[in-house]
Amino acid sequence: MRVAAIDCGTNSIRLLIADVDGTNFREITRDMEVVRLGQGVDKTGQFHPDAIARTLTAVDKYALEIAKRGVEKIRFCATSATRDATNRDLFINGVKERLGIEPEVIPGEVEAALSFQGATKDFNKADGPFLVIDIGGGSTEFVFGTNEVEFAKSMNIGCVRMSERHFTGGDADPGQIAAAIEDIDEAIKQAGKIVPITQAKTLIAVAGTATTVAAAALELPAYDRYAIHLSRVSAERAHAISKMFLSMKREDRESLGYMHPGRVDVIGAGSLVLSRIMLATGASEFVASESDILDGMAWSLV
Repeated sequence: MRVAAIDCGTNSIRLLIADVDGTNFREITRDMEVVRLGQGVDKTGQFHPDAIARTLTAVDKYALEIAKRGVEKIRFCATSATRDATNRDLFINGVKERLGIEPEVIPGEVEAALSFQGATKDFNKADGPFLVIDIGGGSTEFVFGTNEVEFAKSMNIGCVRMSERHFTGGDADPGQIAAAIEDIDEAIKQAGKIVPITQAKTLIAVAGTATTVAAAALELPAYDRYAIHLSRVSAERAHAISKMFLSMKREDRESLGYMHPGRVDVIGAGSLVLSRIMLATGASEFVASESDILDGMAWSLV
């Protein structure tokens, strides 16, 4: 069956079209647009009209691709920013008009389960238990399990939310970094009351923050998802890369060949979240996975 999964987060909207048959999975196309749907949501509790317009423009593009590829089933999931926005109906109705389906505003626990299914599919279960970390724009999911989710918690420490909350006015200064660390560490502590974050055998990190840190660790001249997938990054390297991103000028981050333009101003905060999680878990390394919630959504359609 040919399926389409659309994951609409706080920073980006992504499309995966795949043929799924039994245990066989064949990717047809994968796309991402950075639309910053969550612009200002942490402060105002509402979507900005410009953010809705940008996101619906991307949905128009995806609707054409879905029609062209002969997709049989679609699943559209919206996450952190949409959960928080009081005017979410403006966005949801716009998606319905374009795709003819009801977008799902999924709770953090469902997001966690889908991320876990996608992230662990290329791993041997003997490498479990796994801790899957999904650092999004608005929230970060902590998911623990081996064959299925055993514990999960979503915390509002995504890269966009942390950037808007702590790193306003350009480059990060020591006071801003210290305040962000305090905020992040408290959230990790709360997650750790529910999820046994120190007991995993393998730490898997998914989504753009983690894969960009992996690209930096690999010193890639350009972003290469095939080189990044299942690469291993030591804790020491992850901490150093976070410090590097936080200390760099914006134009220097922009000039990095592997850096997506839509991540330039949020990668510092995102990499700091990843660094603090690695400290809290005691993990010696993380494995970067390019399979994530999108893959989990595609599997869920058959």
